[in-house]
Amino acid sequence: MRVSYLLAAAITVVALGWVLSGQFGAHNGLANGKVVPGQAPTVAERNAKQGDASLTAVRTKPSVAQDHWREVTARGHTEAKRKVMVMSEIKGRITEVAVQKGGRVRRGDVLVRIDVADRMAQMAEAKALVRQHEIEYEAAKQLRKKGYRAETQFSAAAARLDGAMAMVKAMDVALDRTVIRAPFDAIVDSREVELGAYVKDGSPIALLVDEDPYLVVAQVSENNVGRLRLNDKGSATLVTGEKVEGKIHYIASTADATTRTFRVELLVPNSDGKLRHGTTAALSFPTDQVQAHFITPAILTLNDSGTVGVRCVESGGVVGFYAVEIIDSTADGMWVAGLPKKAELIVVGQEFVRQGDRVRVSAQPDGNSGEGKADAGKAGGAPAS
Repeated sequence: MRVSYLLAAAITVVALGWVLSGQFGAHNGLANGKVVPGQAPTVAERNAKQGDASLTAVRTKPSVAQDHWREVTARGHTEAKRKVMVMSEIKGRITEVAVQKGGRVRRGDVLVRIDVADRMAQMAEAKALVRQHEIEYEAAKQLRKKGYRAETQFSAAAARLDGAMAMVKAMDVALDRTVIRAPFDAIVDSREVELGAYVKDGSPIALLVDEDPYLVVAQVSENNVGRLRLNDKGSATLVTGEKVEGKIHYIASTADATTRTFRVELLVPNSDGKLRHGTTAALSFPTDQVQAHFITPAILTLNDSGTVGVRCVESGGVVGFYAVEIIDSTADGMWVAGLPKKAELIVVGQEFVRQGDRVRVSAQPDGNSGEGKADAGKAGGAPAS
C-alpha cells in the first residue's frame, strides 16, 4: 500500500512541475524583436528570422500588350448566290437538248428547243387577219371623213385591227418560248428533260447555279450580330483548308425563331469555280482593335469568387489578380484583354497564392516546366481557393 502511495505522489510532483514550467516559459519569447532563449520560436518568429526565404516561390514571365483584332466567329457553309430552276412556259415536245449536266453556259445560250408544231400556221393566219383588218380600218377612216360612216363603226374597225395585231404578238411570244435559253452565266447542276420528252407549262427543264460570286453564310448570335456592318471585311476557312476573303453582303433584320440567331452572308469571288454549294466553313469577321496579351491557357486561374483571370507579381512582390476576357484563341495559345500594358505573369505557382500575398520570384529552372510546377507546389503548400 505504501508503494502505491509513493508512486502516486511521484506522478503528481512530475505533472505539477511540467505545468509550472509551461506557465513560466510562456513569458519567454520575443523581447524587443529578439527570440528569448528557452522558448521554441513561433511561425512568425521563424519567418522573421528567415526573411524572404519563407515566402512562397513562384516563377513569372514578362508580357507586353499588343494590338489585336477582336473577331466575331461562326460556323457556316458555302451557298450559291443565285440558283434557278428554269421551267417551260409552253407545252410541247423537246426537239433539241443543247446542254449536259455539269456543263457551263453563258447568258443567252440555248438549253432546249420545243417543237413549234402548228404555231407557224397560226402565226400566218394571225398576220393575214392583220392585213384584212388594216384594209377595213383604212376604208372606215375615209368614210368617216366624208360623213358616210358612223363613229361607232369606225371604232369597231379599229378594235378588230388591234385584236389581230395582239394575236400576232402572242404568237410571236409563243414561238420565242419554244427556245429556252440561260438567263445568266451558270453551271448546269441538273437537267430534267431528255430528247423527245413532252413538257407542259411549268415543267422543270434545268437547274442553273451562278458560280461567281459565291456566298458563305452563317448564323451569328444575337450578342455579336450588332458588331457587324454591311461591307465589312471577312474571311472563311473551308473544311478543305482553303481560305477565301470577301465582304459582308447581307445581315438579317429578324432572328431565326428557333435558334435566335441572325443570318449573315459573306460575298466572295469565285472566278476559278472552285467553290461548291454546301461546303462547311468557319467564318471570321474582324470588328475592332484592342490591346491584348498572348498567353497559354495553363496560367488561367480562379479567384475566391470564381472569376477567371490571371495572377501577376506587382511592385513589392505582391500578388495581383486581373479578370480577363478571352478575345481570340489559336492552337498555340489565346489572346486576352483586361491586363495592364506591361505585366509580370505568374506562370508557375499561381494556384498556391492569393491576391495580396507577398511572394518571391525564383529563377527559371533548367529542366522542364513539370519540375518547376513541382517546386512551386512544394514551396507553396496547398492550392489557394
